Amino acid sequence: MAKGLKDIDSAAASKGKGLETLWQFVKFIVVSLGAFVIQTFLPYLIKLPMSEEFLHKPYHFWIFQNEAPDAATGIIAAGLGVFIAANASNIIAQIVSFFINRDKTFNSDANIAITLPIYIVFTIALICFSAWLSPTLITFFCNHNMEGASLALSGAICGAIQFFLYFPVDKILFSKKKEKKAE
Repeated sequence: MAKGLKDIDSAAASKGKGLETLWQFVKFIVVSLGAFVIQTFLPYLIKLPMSEEFLHKPYHFWIFQNEAPDAATGIIAAGLGVFIAANASNIIAQIVSFFINRDKTFNSDANIAITLPIYIVFTIALICFSAWLSPTLITFFCNHNMEGASLALSGAICGAIQFFLYFPVDKILFSKKKEKKAE
């Protein structure tokens, strides 16, 4: 009979920190794949009700900008609508990941009042980085005749960067293990 997740967690922990961390990484990959799907495909749903004009509207605020039209088409590939869709999906993916990783991946009782603000600051920094990088990548892919795949490719690249940065941060944030309940 298949072991439950808690049994596998206990078996991995009993084999040492290295195997426990490897098992956590495997679980983190599964959760991250879910976040990847959200981050990559949700923008398409979010942008459905948006007009073409809004999707390609130029924007400029702080470090985020896309005002230059594509040389071949004269259209701004990653306009304000695309920017909003990509970042909203990123935020939703990170909220889901926080709670699943805290509870299932790291079996943590870490105080949400402490860990969530730290996670939010880290996430905002990564989202700002992705929000800067994403339009650059979308424009690059559009300029190389890959307009249809540009949003997905941009989301995938930004998601991969975030994946490799989140695991060590989560491992530190969620280091407080759940207390075993007396049966």
